[in-house]
Amino acid sequence: MFSGSIPALVTPFQASGALDETAYRDLVEWQIAEGSSALVACGTTGEAATVTFDEQFAIVRICVDQARGRVPVIAGAGSNDTRVAAQNMRAAKDAGAAAALMVPPYYNRPSQEGIFRHFEALAQDAPLPVILYNVPARTVTDILPDTLVRIVQAFPNVFVGVKDASGVLQRASQHRAALGADFCQLSGNDDLALAFNAHGGVGCISVTANVAPRLCADFQRACADGDYATARDLHDRLFALHVALFTDASPGPVKYAMTRVRPGFPEALRLPMTWPSEASRAAVDVGLARAGVA
Repeated sequence: MFSGSIPALVTPFQASGALDETAYRDLVEWQIAEGSSALVACGTTGEAATVTFDEQFAIVRICVDQARGRVPVIAGAGSNDTRVAAQNMRAAKDAGAAAALMVPPYYNRPSQEGIFRHFEALAQDAPLPVILYNVPARTVTDILPDTLVRIVQAFPNVFVGVKDASGVLQRASQHRAALGADFCQLSGNDDLALAFNAHGGVGCISVTANVAPRLCADFQRACADGDYATARDLHDRLFALHVALFTDASPGPVKYAMTRVRPGFPEALRLPMTWPSEASRAAVDVGLARAGVA
């Protein structure tokens, strides 16, 4: 259902802390014009952990409204409370999202059986297709390959893909061997996207695409075409930026980068996220220069 370069959109806030709707709509428009194939609203990079329920799905609704069907919108909707996650999925559907991006329960640290039961419960009358989002560095919980295969095989019409940010490249091959080539595998790590695609991935839910959408779209297109020489050249061009965007707590560095490539873009972050360090900003400046986007 999804492929290519899919930015996990930053959420621009005014100095007061309120959503800057005009800046957000402008960002959506720019992303579509630059070739992004879908958009993620209120993912990790969108500071979803700092917004209220009403804010979260207002942001999704604005993204859908601005996209106007030109690209699908995937809504971040996960929770460590299964009942809240189900409520979030319904709200994402009501907001017009094409799919929900769902992490396994964080903080609770359920067993693999608990992870399966969480997603089993969400599959009952699921209002949207779900992309599983495995990001153990943030959730501590890790959807191991056998569990992911079990979830997808039990509910193939609900769980249509995975955003894999485990950093374990062979999982793409393990998932492909068990679920087939049609199961949608998206990298959750920009710096590993080249190798991930070679293992059978079809795209990336990307941080870097916020600031270099055209290059990221071209990179994914080259991979899809099997032109790995071009893809490697683009990867090399982007690599320093991929790394720099995680030299401080994300999304601080990417929001700084946005102010460099989109002058006037709002600088505000919501606590506990803070502006990146001087060293991080310097690394971002180098990455942007090497990529040729600022």
